[in-house]
Amino acid sequence: MRIPLAYNLRNLAARKVSTVLTALGIGLVSWVFIFTLALAGGFQAALQSTGSPENAIVVRSGSTAELTSIIDRESAAAIESQPEIAKAPDGTALATRELVVLWNLPRKNGTTTNVVVRGVTAKSFALRPKVRLVQGRMFRPGLEEVVVGKLANERIRGCSIGDRIKLAGHPWSVVGVFDAQGTSFDSEIWGDVELFMPVFDRPVYQSVTFRLDEPSHFGAIRKRLEADPRMSVAVKHEDEFYAAQSATLATLLRGLGLFVTLIMALGAISGALNTMYAAVGSRTKEIGTLLALGFSRGSVLLSFLIESTLLAVFGGIVGCLLALPVNGMTTSTTNFASFSEIAFRFQVTPLMLLEGLIFAAVMGALGGLVPSRNAARRVIVEALRQV
Repeated sequence: MRIPLAYNLRNLAARKVSTVLTALGIGLVSWVFIFTLALAGGFQAALQSTGSPENAIVVRSGSTAELTSIIDRESAAAIESQPEIAKAPDGTALATRELVVLWNLPRKNGTTTNVVVRGVTAKSFALRPKVRLVQGRMFRPGLEEVVVGKLANERIRGCSIGDRIKLAGHPWSVVGVFDAQGTSFDSEIWGDVELFMPVFDRPVYQSVTFRLDEPSHFGAIRKRLEADPRMSVAVKHEDEFYAAQSATLATLLRGLGLFVTLIMALGAISGALNTMYAAVGSRTKEIGTLLALGFSRGSVLLSFLIESTLLAVFGGIVGCLLALPVNGMTTSTTNFASFSEIAFRFQVTPLMLLEGLIFAAVMGALGGLVPSRNAARRVIVEALRQV
C-alpha cells in the first residue's frame, strides 16, 4: 500500500520557511548548471553554424584555423580551376580567396581585444547566404571601406556607420553593418581582400572557399587537391572545419562550469539533508502511526524520498525560471583556435531546462536518501510513545 502524494505536499506546505529556503538553494545550483550549458552551447552553436555543408574550404595541410594557413596565388588559381566547383551567374567559379588577420581594437567598455579582420570578395557573400547587409551599403572594391558584423558593431568602439577605424596605420570608413545570424562572422570586420593584402603586408591568402556543383563530388576534388605536388593543402567541409574549432573550448567551459556546480551542489544536498532530517524528527509519531496502519517500511522510505525529490523539483523550476532571461544575452570569449574574440548569444534550450530539472531531482534524491531510510527503520512502539 502506497502513501498518498497529498500527504507529502501537505507536509511541504506546512514547513514554509525551510521548504522555501531549501528550494531556493537548489534552484540557484540548478540555475548555475543551466547557465553553464547555455554558455558552452551558445559558443559552440556560433561556430558550428558558421560554415555551410554545401561549401568546402581549402587551407594549408596541418592548419586547424585560417590564421595559421598560407595559400599562394598560384595555388589559389589552381584550386579555382577544378571542374567540380559550381559556377556563378557570370560563368566563373563560385569561389572566394580570403585573408584573415588579427587586429587589436578597443571595446566600448574601455578594454581591448583581438578582432578578426577578413579580406573578402563579392563571392564571399554569395557563398554565405546567412550574411546579409542590414545597415548602410557594401564596401566598394579598391577603396578604404569596410563593413562590420552586427556583434562587432555592438561591442567594438568605432564600428558604427560613418566612423573611421584605424587598421594597419590606415583609417577605414565603416559603410555598412551585416547580420550573420549569430555565426562567428558577426564578430568580424570585412573589406576588400586585394586591398588588405598590401596594406597588411600579406602577399598570400589564408583560405579558399568554394561551392561544390554536387555534394557527391567532394571526395574526388579532395583527393585530387591533397595529392597535388604543387601545393600542400587540406580540403574540408566548411561547417566541419569551423565546428572543430569550438570543441576544445566548449568542453573546457562545460568542465569548469560543472566543477563549480558540483561544489555548490554539495551545499544544496546538505540543505536538503538537514531539511529532511528535521522533517523526520518532527514527524516521528506520524511515522509510527503509518507503520501501525499497515504501510510498509518501503512505502515510508519511498514517501519521504518522493517528498525530498519534490522539494528539489520545486527548486529546479525556480532555477529554470531564473535561467530564462539569460537566453539571447550577448557575451564573448576568446576562440583558442584563432586567439580572437568571438561574441555569441546564450542559448537556453528546452533540453537544457529538462537537464536542469533532472539535476535538481537527483540532488533532492541524494539529500533525502539517508533521512528516508532512517524514517523507514523506526520501531513502531518507540515511535508511538513519542508525542
